[in-house]
Amino acid sequence: MPRVLVVDDEKLIVKGIRFSLEQDGMEVDCAYDGEEAIEKARKTEYDIVLLDVMLPKHDGFEVCQAIREFSDMPIIMLTAKGEDMDKILGLEYGADDYISKPFNILEVKARIKAIIRRSARSRRQKKEDPAEGMIGSGDLKMDTEGRRVFIGDKEINLTAKEFDLLELLVRNPNKVYSRESLLTYVWGNRAMENGDVRTVDVHVRRLREKIEPSPSDPKYVHTKWGVGYYFRVKG
Repeated sequence: MPRVLVVDDEKLIVKGIRFSLEQDGMEVDCAYDGEEAIEKARKTEYDIVLLDVMLPKHDGFEVCQAIREFSDMPIIMLTAKGEDMDKILGLEYGADDYISKPFNILEVKARIKAIIRRSARSRRQKKEDPAEGMIGSGDLKMDTEGRRVFIGDKEINLTAKEFDLLELLVRNPNKVYSRESLLTYVWGNRAMENGDVRTVDVHVRRLREKIEPSPSDPKYVHTKWGVGYYFRVKG
């Protein structure tokens, strides 16, 4: 049973989301301020956290940053409609995705189910072909079964979306993906309907800061100017 943490100080919104998700067989925990959200996330590994930006005690960005210090559980930020800076800041602090308020509960459920489906499919593929569990090139290795990344002997802590993005590129070396295609492959088809390609740029920048010896002169994730991104290891 998928487990979701809903964080919002508007109790009517939380009640509505909780009722709708429980109708779909999900187990839902609720938090009404940032401090409570961090506490619950420390105690439980959730399949997804729905996190509002505007919260008492700690705002959504602070909560997101705090969770990222101990977990890579997927985080979807709930942002005010049209406030692009909120979306970009959320991604910078480690969020995987965002949904603008006021939102359609069907969209919320579709995003959650898409993440759960991808996780389940990934686990099935790993069981069917254990040899596919380790991929990489040079000193970069990915354990796709354990969802762990290593540069040499050092483990790198990536968010769920950063891992998915890197895995796609590593599995298809030298193939150039446009930002639009990456948004579709990694974030799902619905993302292209109202998505922002800057989401991809932010994640690539964060990924480079974590895995590249010199982010301004990347060794692994390269840019094809005017086209997109690809994976190649420099000799």
